[in-house]
Amino acid sequence: MAGGKSISKTDEEILLEYRKTGDSKLIGDLYNSYLHLVYGLCLKYLKSREESQDATMNIYEKISEKLLSAEVQHFKSWLYKVSKNHCLMELRKANPEKNAHVVMENDAVLHLNDEEDIMESRLSALDECMDELKDEQKECVKLFFLEKKSYNEVNNLTGIELKKVKSHIQNGKRNLKICLESKNVDKQVQ
Repeated sequence: MAGGKSISKTDEEILLEYRKTGDSKLIGDLYNSYLHLVYGLCLKYLKSREESQDATMNIYEKISEKLLSAEVQHFKSWLYKVSKNHCLMELRKANPEKNAHVVMENDAVLHLNDEEDIMESRLSALDECMDELKDEQKECVKLFFLEKKSYNEVNNLTGIELKKVKSHIQNGKRNLKICLESKNVDKQVQ
């Protein structure tokens, strides 16, 4: 789990408690665990540190209000969409003609945005599923697939026996596939 959150509570459990109590510390801690992602997204769109910092704070205020009543199933994905939409609206307000290409509502742009949303949903689901793997599986899968290490390199880096490295990778891959299918992600792990 991301820093700042209790190991025993999921994002959704924290949100449920927040809706019940209205305790701003709960949403503050949860938001802080994703702050770097929100800021990075804002920086990507707004291209200004100062504007990105302002946007990051405005997004926090916006979600604090929305989350008192909204039932959010996957906080990270929802936060991404809210943050992205906030940045696009800021661009539109700042210079509607110059930034029209960013928010154009023609079929091609909508199609690209849909594909981006689908990809983001898949990545978010994969991230959640990776968190559910056993530690050794997660470590071996990350090194093998994400860092493109060989079985021997994974063995050397982790100290895990070569047979167990292969087993952890195979079982981790299978568990990811099962998890992704349970989340209705149509893109299967290769």
